[in-house]
Amino acid sequence: MAAPLRIQSDWAQALRKDEGEAWLSCHPPGKPTLYGTLTCQGIGQDGIPEVTASEGFIVNEINKKSLHISCPKENASSKFLAPFTTFPRIHAKSVTCLDISSGGGLGVSSSTDGSMKIWQASNGELRRVLEGHVFDVNCCRFFPSGLVVLSGGMDAQLKIWSAEDASCVVTFKGHKGGVLDTAIVDRGRNVVSCSRDGTARLWDCGRSACLGVIADCGSSINGVAVGAADNSINLGSPEQIPSEREVGTESKMLLLAREDKKLQCLGLQSRQPVFLFIGSDAFNCCTFLSGFVLLAGTQDGNIYQLDVRSPRVPVQVMHRSGAPVLSLLSFRDGFIASQGDGSCFIVQQDLDYVIELTGADCDPVYKVATWEKQIYTCCRDGLVRRYQLCDL
Repeated sequence: MAAPLRIQSDWAQALRKDEGEAWLSCHPPGKPTLYGTLTCQGIGQDGIPEVTASEGFIVNEINKKSLHISCPKENASSKFLAPFTTFPRIHAKSVTCLDISSGGGLGVSSSTDGSMKIWQASNGELRRVLEGHVFDVNCCRFFPSGLVVLSGGMDAQLKIWSAEDASCVVTFKGHKGGVLDTAIVDRGRNVVSCSRDGTARLWDCGRSACLGVIADCGSSINGVAVGAADNSINLGSPEQIPSEREVGTESKMLLLAREDKKLQCLGLQSRQPVFLFIGSDAFNCCTFLSGFVLLAGTQDGNIYQLDVRSPRVPVQVMHRSGAPVLSLLSFRDGFIASQGDGSCFIVQQDLDYVIELTGADCDPVYKVATWEKQIYTCCRDGLVRRYQLCDL
């Protein structure tokens, strides 16, 4: 990855004033940081500022909400996006998780203020409050239908909720520690959870029963992902005949991001190991990009890209800063990552620049969700931000 460019978090407001300035920097690995300034030379008739950059930086293009900058010396190029809208009133404190429904109409989010809420994705207007977890909710997501929510909490419980009337329809008990992440298998008759207790479990939603402990690794499991495996990957065979309540688990891989610096992959139905990879630090999050390519992010800022067919050596290791990688999401022909220093960026195969989602000022961005060309982020500063991608 090219040297990351950084910009003042409120650049869009700062450059709207005549002679307004915003700072800019380029961080080539192992070399001194290059600092620069952007200056507004006046506002055009279309309301778009005329912006010039100090020596070493070039303004390629500017719109109301986007700014494309290059640093030719380091061959670095980034397109900075300002939020299209910001929702400050959903929660009173840090927003730790969010998701957007499959139709794009609703959002769900959880916060350290102890609440979990469903809101209108277009304007952040509150629709429902989901009450029932004791202590904080760690993770929440919509089922593919968009009408039902799955959540996991510090109370070691998983719950399923109706998004329409906020009723809790199922509670799963069995974990001995806080639930840290979940994944939904296919349409959602089965779900997977992982916990501080070191286990990953498979659950039957219809009977609210545990179908089995898929992994027990003696170390907190911070993130989980389920993906369809490419035909070339041997997932092994189950030792016992799977329950007929298991639906959609065959030919699926389960990926576990573990606190003990290990990334573990196994067959979801077979429960057999596929690989175990040791990273530089605790793994926080993971996602599949295809039937054999995956990403996993660590506490010390590394994003590992691995190929399940030859997982011993990473395809690449991306490192932009030492801040923890907090979320990874497959997006179009690339991915979106967020980190503990407030950075959130989009990498696409066919783009020779990185898209940076700006606005968070050094506050961790915990989670990202997308719907079509809209991207939503949640942050420690208590804000949900919505970005609009016009031209990918």
